[in-house]
Amino acid sequence: MASPVQINCSQLSRLIGTPAAPVLLDVRIDEDFAADPYLLPAAFRHPHTSVDALARRLQSSRVVVYCQKGLKISEGVAAILRTCGVAAEVLKGGQFAWRDAGLPMIPHQALPPLNESGQTVWVTRLRPKVDRIACPWLIRRFVDPNARFLFVSAPTVTAVAEKFNATPFDIEDVFWSHRGDQCTFDTMLSEFGLGTDALQRLATIIRGADTDRNSLAPESAGLLAASLGLSRMHTDDLAQLDAGMALYDAFYRWARDAVDEKHSWPSTRQKPRG
Repeated sequence: MASPVQINCSQLSRLIGTPAAPVLLDVRIDEDFAADPYLLPAAFRHPHTSVDALARRLQSSRVVVYCQKGLKISEGVAAILRTCGVAAEVLKGGQFAWRDAGLPMIPHQALPPLNESGQTVWVTRLRPKVDRIACPWLIRRFVDPNARFLFVSAPTVTAVAEKFNATPFDIEDVFWSHRGDQCTFDTMLSEFGLGTDALQRLATIIRGADTDRNSLAPESAGLLAASLGLSRMHTDDLAQLDAGMALYDAFYRWARDAVDEKHSWPSTRQKPRG
């Protein structure tokens, strides 16, 4: 049983991908990381020797710290953070426990380079509809919660990517894009190692909505309608992205937790009188 300052893998896996997810801090030493260069979803690395400077950034956050086994380094870092007023817990069993449970991990080599603020920076076409909102949702929930997204005119995406060291996505002839009949969202699931049942179910819905194949999933037509409605409601693409985050949060929770739940009215039929 986890202690009051520990969280186990099962508990943490239920939080990852949701707005309630904690900040995940990987404090493995370089040798341990080099031997197994994968990160928990949405985690970032930081040296255990310079935690005080990091604490200022984490004052209002719930933090889960993990090292290789969840012992001395994790315990020490979490304890230091708590002295700085940060709500910090340790992942019980560390990265080994997460890996051995078969839970998803992000290959470090798949991550784009970070800017000077420690963010991944992505660029795509203006006026997003489906894939160009779904992919930022996936990145912020499972890869880089602080990712920055640039929406620019279609002809300038590649040039902006080169000038501003950004990663282009969902345009032709780039790595992060459609492959065959698969959407960019599918590509990201594959490259980031995020093949959970819930995300695969969501990917099918997105693929149907994004490629005019609503027959792929009954929910595709609804996602397309909601996406087109958001694009009419918002002239600012970043405001649309903010609104779209809640939309995909809802679809993800349905895909993970509620696919078998039905709804009807009235919920219970009354027996006729007499």
